[in-house]
Amino acid sequence: MATYLYETIPSKQGEASQTFEVQQSMKDAPLTTHPETGVPVRRVITGGFGFVSKGGSAPAPQRPASGGGCGSGCGCHH
Repeated sequence: MATYLYETIPSKQGEASQTFEVQQSMKDAPLTTHPETGVPVRRVITGGFGFVSKGGSAPAPQRPASGGGCGSGCGCHH
């Protein structure tokens, strides 16, 4: 089961939204209302942890051929 973050959709301008988490199967449709109050909600898209593999490491980021913006080859972008 995955844990999803939801927020209520304010009905009035200036009203704060409330956030809550729900454990659901990835196959379940997103909720449209709060399970306890019936208030309209939307799923909040959040960043994940990404993919981590065992063994080996990711290649180092490539530096620009010009050596960056300062000309010293440090890779900075002044």
